[in-house]
Amino acid sequence: MAGITYKDSGVDVDAGDELVERIKPFAARTRIPEVLSGVGGFAGLCGLPTGMKDPVLVSGTDGVGTKLKLAFLADRHDTVGIDLVAMCVNDVVTTGARPLFFLDYFATGKLDVARTASVIQGIAKGCEDAGCALLGGETAELPGFYAPGEYDLAGFSVGVVERSAIIDGKRVASGDAVIGVASSGLHSNGYSLVRKVLLDHAKLALDSTPDGLGEPLVDALLRPTRIYARAVRALLDATIDVRALSHITGGGLPGNIPRVLPDDLGVAIDASKWTRPAIFDLVQRLGGVSEAEMRRAFNIGLGLVVVVPQSDASRAVDALNAAGERASIIGRVIETPGVEFEDRVQFVAT
Repeated sequence: MAGITYKDSGVDVDAGDELVERIKPFAARTRIPEVLSGVGGFAGLCGLPTGMKDPVLVSGTDGVGTKLKLAFLADRHDTVGIDLVAMCVNDVVTTGARPLFFLDYFATGKLDVARTASVIQGIAKGCEDAGCALLGGETAELPGFYAPGEYDLAGFSVGVVERSAIIDGKRVASGDAVIGVASSGLHSNGYSLVRKVLLDHAKLALDSTPDGLGEPLVDALLRPTRIYARAVRALLDATIDVRALSHITGGGLPGNIPRVLPDDLGVAIDASKWTRPAIFDLVQRLGGVSEAEMRRAFNIGLGLVVVVPQSDASRAVDALNAAGERASIIGRVIETPGVEFEDRVQFVAT
């Protein structure tokens, strides 16, 4: 009588090996000159760029959060990997760093090779967009730990910056210009509130096209987070005096802009200076969500905020737009801590 095998307990080693072979071509497309190893070893090797005098490594880690629940409901898994890279890389580039490499951790109860490959292909696409290498990762099969068909993701990004070129916000001064760079939508924050309002309260179907949205709900909800690595590089290559960069994630504009400013300074922002994607107004209208709560939970249309001297503001906007972004001057630095908004129309529940 044959004994119990590892596969009998829920772990399929052969499936794991098949997955590694499937993802090798994805990772190969992200290879950069500094990479010294391939996928499949115990560790990834990456050298530092040549020509740097005093390189400083910059690291960031994050996940995708409850946006994954929507990927499970829709059985659409090709974009959440992009989200994962974006959430890590966008933090790293706020220091002025160039992203070097990325590592992922994927955990599930039972390994579905095709679904997992789709996720990792998205991760590789995100790395290509960021200009960094997918250096390696870990796929863990944990029977009984996750609900059937579900998984979790975590990511880790490392970049490098010349010590003398670190962007840390210390040089921000009153009167500096504040530039907003458009988000692609919700990005990867506030999804617990989104699901509560749109799915639980309003009972919307993912394949429906709600009034005012202009597209199927699932497309708006699973649109991936925009990656700003190339935009930041365009600013620096244009020798613009970038004094602060803020990645707008959980906490919104009020929670994230002050993180990169001196304690005695704040910003005044005119909310009419950028276009707010329709998905935010849908959530606000159907949930009766206050404007203050919207600003605290979501990016409300801006994924990156840049602070530059007024003399560099126009050039900075031009450089960002030429790099494929939608950027505009949205305000100025003031001598009052915090974030002050111009009034915006309040939506009410119907």
